[in-house]
Amino acid sequence: MQKNLILIGYRATGKTSISRQLGETLQWNVADSDRLIEQKAKKSIAKIFAEDGEPAFRNLESEVLFEALQKRPLILATGGGLPMREANRILLQQFGKIVWLKASPKTILERMSGDPNTETTRPHLTQLPPFEEIQYVLEQRSPIYREIADLEIDTDQKPPEDIAAQIASWLQKESVKTSVC
Repeated sequence: MQKNLILIGYRATGKTSISRQLGETLQWNVADSDRLIEQKAKKSIAKIFAEDGEPAFRNLESEVLFEALQKRPLILATGGGLPMREANRILLQQFGKIVWLKASPKTILERMSGDPNTETTRPHLTQLPPFEEIQYVLEQRSPIYREIADLEIDTDQKPPEDIAAQIASWLQKESVKTSVC
């Protein structure tokens, strides 16, 4: 059975826009775990964090992940912290090919600053100023992302169309390898 394609990485590395582009290219369904959480909770991520706390958000995230991965083939853009929970990492590896989208802290900050949805979709994770928070959280998460990624792509200075084409090409080579084995 076809595996899902899962995009992981920090905030503003292009997971949502690249997943949409890939969906068009591959003609697969596309889902975004953060949007699925908001639909299930009937409120924004920022509101979930503020009213229910991060642990409640993380529990919803795990529920939504399990539900989403049952649909195949699917391209799933995940929230940046989703892979931090071991049970989520196991599910991701079991049900999909994982692509880690990376960007420099400077690029991430520029993208977040330019996105009017940042306030409702990207709550603060620390008490640090934005740039320092990005550096700190990336330092914590990068080893986990690296551990589970089947492919790593730097999204700095690259249009989503080019990245989607690169991933589609890689995925095609991966399916040929799998079918030959």
